[in-house]
This record gives sequence, structure tokens and C-alpha cells, in this order.
Amino acid sequence: MKTILLVDDSATLLMSMQAILQKAGYAVETATGGDAALKKLAANKPNLMITDLNMPGMDGITLIKEAKKQPAFRFMPVLMMTTESQQEKRNEARAAGATGWLVKPVQPEQLMEVLKKLLP
Repeated sequence: MKTILLVDDSATLLMSMQAILQKAGYAVETATGGDAALKKLAANKPNLMITDLNMPGMDGITLIKEAKKQPAFRFMPVLMMTTESQQEKRNEARAAGATGWLVKPVQPEQLMEVLKKLLP
């Protein structure tokens, strides 16, 4: 079973996304911020990470940069999930190592299409 680390400061969003992903057959770990996510990464070695951009403390782009510094996560796919749609932010996320960009609210069908490509 593939494991996905879901990072967002919204408990409601974490619960709804976790339910969608588990229903689709994925194991899901959650973290409410960047520091917690880095600890979960070290402990669980997920196959993919989905992170929010705007979070208190460490934002999603910084989280991606920190995760990609570790050899074990250099090639792990990372999706940025946010309400932002500015090209500048997308470019910044891609430069940090993001594989893709999802705009909230994410439709379950759209999410599954992306996951099929990234976790065959």
C-alpha cells in the first residue's frame, strides 16, 4: 500500500482529504505544519507528500526545500495544494522540488487522476 503524507494547517481539510485518499486505498499520515511534517517524513518514509502553501511557521515551499535536502526524499513526488494560483508561486514551488500544483478546493476525481500518474 502506498503512503501519502498530507500537510495542512486546516483540520477540516486534513479530515476530508484523508477520507478521500483512504477510500481510494492509500495509507495516509497527516501533519498540521512543516516541522511536524519533517518529523513524520523521517519516521514513515511516505511515497508522496501533498502540502499546503500557506501555513504558520514553515510554509509549503520551505517544507519542500527541507525535505528535498534529505537523500531519501530527493525523488519523492510532492504536490502543492493551495488556494493560490499565481504563476510566480507555481514557479517558486517547482524550483523547490514540487511535482505538481492543485488548487483548492480539490475535486476527488482530479486528485485521483494526478495520483495515478505519480504513484502507478
